[in-house]
Amino acid sequence: MAEPIKSILIVGGGTAGWMAAAALNRSLGPHCKVSLVESDDIGIVGVGEATVPPIRDFNALIDLDEAEFMRETQATLKLGIEFVDWGIKGKTYLHPFGTFGPGPTLAEFQQSFLALRAKGRIADDIEAYSLCAQAMKAGRAGLRDPDPRSPLSALFTAYHFDAGLYARYLRKVCEGRGVERLEGEIVEVMQRPEDGFVDRVRLKDGRELTADLFIDCTGFRGLLIEGALKSGFEDWSHWLPMNRAWAVPCERVSPTTPFTRSTARDAGWQWRIALQHRTGNGHVYCNDYVDDDTARQVLLDNLDGPALAEPRPLRFTTGRRMAFWAKNVVALGLSSGFIEPLESTSIHMVQSGIYRLLQHFPDSRFSPVNIEAYNRRLGAEVELIRDFVILHYHATQRDDTPFWRHAAAMPIPDTLRQRVEAFRDRGLLYQSGADEYFSQGSWMAVMYGQGVVPVGRNPLYDFQALDQVQAGFGQIAKGWRDTVARMPMHDDFLKARGMWAAT
Repeated sequence: MAEPIKSILIVGGGTAGWMAAAALNRSLGPHCKVSLVESDDIGIVGVGEATVPPIRDFNALIDLDEAEFMRETQATLKLGIEFVDWGIKGKTYLHPFGTFGPGPTLAEFQQSFLALRAKGRIADDIEAYSLCAQAMKAGRAGLRDPDPRSPLSALFTAYHFDAGLYARYLRKVCEGRGVERLEGEIVEVMQRPEDGFVDRVRLKDGRELTADLFIDCTGFRGLLIEGALKSGFEDWSHWLPMNRAWAVPCERVSPTTPFTRSTARDAGWQWRIALQHRTGNGHVYCNDYVDDDTARQVLLDNLDGPALAEPRPLRFTTGRRMAFWAKNVVALGLSSGFIEPLESTSIHMVQSGIYRLLQHFPDSRFSPVNIEAYNRRLGAEVELIRDFVILHYHATQRDDTPFWRHAAAMPIPDTLRQRVEAFRDRGLLYQSGADEYFSQGSWMAVMYGQGVVPVGRNPLYDFQALDQVQAGFGQIAKGWRDTVARMPMHDDFLKARGMWAAT
């Protein structure tokens, strides 16, 4: 008879490890012992400082106080991403959170927009119909109102935070709730001879740790999922050629901006993330098109203020594990794979992996059917995110450098090709199932922003009373402008809500 899981060992700390510890401890309570082993001698990547709106649900799941969390992590609010020089050099567009138009779906808005545009009744600026986009431009912020009758029900926010401070804060919360932290470096992983399941790990000092379920949060090396279980890796660098980055903080610029900025460079792109105490910066690039020293200098030459440290180098290969869960090991974070930080999905995939694990939580049988379902669902989600990120490189009109000429010409997955063709043909937008993260609005923002413009539309929408539709669009745009005008400036809002750390 199957027995319940009584012990979980999380191998590795950082953001992924402590997020897993917090969620598992909160969900399982006294029914299962949750422990985490990490070594102070092993560094963490810790540069992922931008998130997407579901992080709010995760923080609620683990019962964090929002104001305290923001003070502890020097966090700011994020309403979306500003893209500079991506589709055309010299052009900027926004990918805001939330929706375009008045409601949660885009089917009628998008086709009505195309019908009005074809008749010359409307400007091409879709950002006028997004509350988050208008707030981003004004530097204003607030929190979403759950009342659907409120204009602020369309305001979706995520966070920028210091990933190292977030992990430290979660550790403090977890240890206060009974999670055991063990200090030590793992030097050997021992498996059961009869079935290959991980039985225990040995630390450098000779201690041995065992558990029913192991969570691999050891970063790119994948100590358990790959080092011991050889789950395999699917390389996506032929679609996502970025393989290196430099990261460096600089002095903060006031006021802080409630959005992430992504600026395309000659062989990659640069992020800028405004925190309360500093600004996070990084240059992501492909070393086939620029050498490391030049890429480092590009980053340093494009900072808002003086650098606060020496730039840190990072190397990675884009792709995913062939299995995120193998036997009694579940990989989370970088040990499960890496797309790249362009759309701030790394922390989201940790969260998604945790949610799926709770939905598919095993007993001592470790049912292969259950494990396969977990892998299939998470695999589908990460492949959809992959396609969305590839879109940014594929949908470019830039041809001014060898890298951008390569990006525009490289082959893309059939799943992405079909979606781009459907949008270009008649503005068709759709979701590929319940597990797809990016909304129709996200796809529309990036395609319009980078020059993928529909040549046709659904003819049924020409039969509408276009005078009324045009008036409705005008009311939407005016309503968002008026709502934004009443919102406080970003920093003022944080300070008024007790979210600003004392300085």
